[in-house]
Amino acid sequence: MCPNSHECYAKDTATFMILGGVCTRHCGFCAVPTGAGEKLRSDEPERVAFAAKELGLRYVVVTSVTRDDLADEGAGHYASTVRAVKREIPESQVEVLTPDFHSREELVHCVIEAGPEVFNHNLETVARLQRVVRPLADYQCSLKTLEIAKRLAPQRVTKSGLMLGLGETVPEILEAGRHLLSVGVSLMTLGQYLQPTRQSLEVQEYVTPEKFQDLTRKLMALGFEKVLAGAYVRSSYHARETFSGLGDARTCGDSETCTGI
Repeated sequence: MCPNSHECYAKDTATFMILGGVCTRHCGFCAVPTGAGEKLRSDEPERVAFAAKELGLRYVVVTSVTRDDLADEGAGHYASTVRAVKREIPESQVEVLTPDFHSREELVHCVIEAGPEVFNHNLETVARLQRVVRPLADYQCSLKTLEIAKRLAPQRVTKSGLMLGLGETVPEILEAGRHLLSVGVSLMTLGQYLQPTRQSLEVQEYVTPEKFQDLTRKLMALGFEKVLAGAYVRSSYHARETFSGLGDARTCGDSETCTGI
């Protein structure tokens, strides 16, 4: 249900969702079915790698449902997928967008050790709204997961994002930004929450382009290397361009490249 699939496919970019199509958690914003986790396909890492090669991808984003039912919560499958992609496409760069793994250091280490260039895990919303938006997750747990990833591999880029329009305030957004910076996150995404089903949380605000631009300026001033913000921005939107442009991030200010709108 991503609003950008047509643009991304036209630019030869794609995001792969692994570990099945059923999530073991229920979040108020998400359209992914909830239930018992599906049986893992042992050949999925190789199939993802083959697909990425056939599609001519050089920057591969791998995400997943949450698998609290598995002993390693899917971390081993992530690692196998990253390694398979890098074997199949040696010149490729890989970004992972992971669950929180309950902040288990050994699981974060398992993924980091496989060598992804970017480790992404989303806060999704501000601290006050966590229990409403994602009742089975935890704000501090997410921050801890990101902290562990950066501590284990300081040279790797860590990334996170928020959905806006759920009732959060500007001070709360900036507070979340400060928290992310404190655990070493350098890339941040901000997008508009859009209600995917009638049962999902209702939209409280449609954020204007001007507000996205203002938030970008304020977050960049706090110290982020890059902020990608706009109504249709999602976690992996312009992921390749965002990562490759890090060297120029501090000079782009409030330009279109930084705001994504």
